[in-house]
Amino acid sequence: MPFAYRRTIHFPDTDAAGVVFFSNYLVICHEAYEEALETAGIELKTFFSATGVVVPVSRSEAEYLRPLTCGDKLKVSVTPAWLSENSFEIRYEVTRLGGGDKLAARIRTEHVCTSMQKKERAPLPPALAAWVRAG
Repeated sequence: MPFAYRRTIHFPDTDAAGVVFFSNYLVICHEAYEEALETAGIELKTFFSATGVVVPVSRSEAEYLRPLTCGDKLKVSVTPAWLSENSFEIRYEVTRLGGGDKLAARIRTEHVCTSMQKKERAPLPPALAAWVRAG
């Protein structure tokens, strides 16, 4: 079941035209990803130091369907999916709430688990693997 993150668009999210700057969609999605992990019991403050891995984004793509402006209320659906023992994807749907809830964007990121010491791919830590598989 997708995790749902709710958020309001603020002035710093927007560009001079008053709409969300394209790269800020990724920032908003990453906020939702962090909240989903925290809700699943993954303590971000200690997770990476305790596991010895990092999980960077290796690929991203976005489809912008309608503009978002300051004050808009959003729901971001977060759905992880398994790709391999050391990688996963997250699909996000950004929906503008109110007045008939409209899908504003679809975003997808791929993440690769990497050992901090060896600088090579590593298996997903058990807690992260469980979160992805539950998605």
